[in-house]
Amino acid sequence: MATPTTTPSIPGQPWLKKIKWDEHGLVPVIAQEAGSGDILMFAWMNREALAKTVELGEAVYWSRSRKKLWHKGEESGHVQKVLEIRLDCDEDVVLLKVEQAGGIACHTGRHSCFFQKFDNGDWHSVEPVLQDPATIYTDAKKAQPKKTQPKKDT
Repeated sequence: MATPTTTPSIPGQPWLKKIKWDEHGLVPVIAQEAGSGDILMFAWMNREALAKTVELGEAVYWSRSRKKLWHKGEESGHVQKVLEIRLDCDEDVVLLKVEQAGGIACHTGRHSCFFQKFDNGDWHSVEPVLQDPATIYTDAKKAQPKKTQPKKDT
C-alpha cells in the first residue's frame, strides 16, 4: 500500500463515507497476517484512526477503554505495517492485511489474540507465549523475540 504524503481530510472523504459506522462512529477491524493468513486480532477504528492508518501505512486503532487513538506497537514495538485494506460486502467490517513486527500481535505475548480453542467443553491455550508479557511494555527495544544464532560447525 502506498503511503499518502498528506493526511486525508476526514469529513469530506467519500471513501470514509462509504463505510457503515456504528452508532458510536466505530467500525470493527480484523488484522490478518498477509504472509500466513493468520487472523491476528480484532479491534475498532473511528474515522480518524482509519485516516491515520492510511496516512502512516501502519495500523492505528481506537481504544474504547482509553477513549483515544492507539497506534499498534507504540509501546510494545509490535507495529503492524498495513499492506492492504479491504471492506466487506456489507461495508461494515474492515480487514487489514498486515506484516506483524516481531511476530507478536497479542498483549499476552502470543502471535495471535485468538490463542484459545474450544475443545471437550472448555477453552484451552493452543499457542505458546513468545515473549513474557511483563517485558513487552517495559522497553520497546526488548519487544522483539530473541533469535538464536545457528551454531557453526568447527
